[in-house]
Amino acid sequence: MNDTSPEIEKLVRSRLLARSGSERARMGSRMFDVARAMVVASFPTNLSEIEEKVRLCERLYRGEINIEAFRSHLIERARALNEERTRTVN
Repeated sequence: MNDTSPEIEKLVRSRLLARSGSERARMGSRMFDVARAMVVASFPTNLSEIEEKVRLCERLYRGEINIEAFRSHLIERARALNEERTRTVN
C-alpha cells in the first residue's frame, strides 16, 4: 500500500538525497537499531542470549539463512567461550 502522493514522495526523496552519504548511513543505522529494539521487545523476557539471537536473526533474515545452522553455530561458539573462560580461571 502506498498512500503518499507523488509530490510528497518526490519532496522526501530530494531532501534525503540532499544529505551527505554519512548522514544517510547514520539514519539507516539508527532505523535498524530501532527496528531491532522493537523486534526484541516482542520476545518473551525469559529467553537465553542464544535463543534471543536466533529469534532475532530468524525474524530479520527469514529465508536468507539456515536458522538451524545459525543456532548450532551460536551454541558451539558459546561452548567454546565457556571452555576458554574455565581454562583461564583455573
